[in-house]
Amino acid sequence: MSLRALLTAATGMNAQSQNVDVVANNIANVNTTGFKAFRANFEDLLYQQLRPAGTQAATGTQVPTGTQIGLGTRLVSTQRIFLEGSLLTTGNDLDLAIRGDGFFQIVQPDGSIAYTRAGTFTLDSEGTIVDPNGNPLEGDITIPEDAVQVSVGLDGTVQALIDGEEEPQTVGQIELAIFVNPAGLLSVGDNLLKETAASGDPIVGTPGEEGIGEILQGVLEASNVDVVTELVRLVEAQRAFEFNSQVLNTADQMLQRVTQLR
Repeated sequence: MSLRALLTAATGMNAQSQNVDVVANNIANVNTTGFKAFRANFEDLLYQQLRPAGTQAATGTQVPTGTQIGLGTRLVSTQRIFLEGSLLTTGNDLDLAIRGDGFFQIVQPDGSIAYTRAGTFTLDSEGTIVDPNGNPLEGDITIPEDAVQVSVGLDGTVQALIDGEEEPQTVGQIELAIFVNPAGLLSVGDNLLKETAASGDPIVGTPGEEGIGEILQGVLEASNVDVVTELVRLVEAQRAFEFNSQVLNTADQMLQRVTQLR
């Protein structure tokens, strides 16, 4: 019996250790633009059935409840929470945020598309709109060298005001992607996500139409990590780890007493 308790407590300690890892990653990214917090989900393990429910007792009556001994817990998934972060006004023409659902599309060096909520964009040496790692925004949008002002509409229309002209000219269109199950996207670092079989194929369209969010210019979306909530989770995980550790010590002491019997 004590040996089973040792193994069960060990699963609890391992699960809470992983829970702390998730919380630590959330807190570490509290100032990461567009970051979405993760939540650890747990499930119980198999049960050892000592007496099934509904069996016949020695007196001839039916046992209403059975006897099952649980074998612990495990981390089953880390779920990304897609609540919108607060909006930070920067005034930078190429700082963009999405109000509502959607992701910016970033072209990777291998030609594949990655997705992000982080709208920290700049221009490269050729005037192309790129992310902080130099990867271009999908659409190959290039701003003319003699442009004195860039504007991005709610619908993603990019316009540039050329020096000496009165009216701006349209230079490109930013489209956003949405997913049936955004929680199924794969994090690959650099604020980027990749589609998976769980997320489904991207649905690409014009911002502000068919359930796709709007684009705000001169604004960045902050991380949606709530530090107070994460600290509470950290304390809960620490206490749960300590309780499982105490169970481990108690089971060890019981097992030691049994081995000392003469």
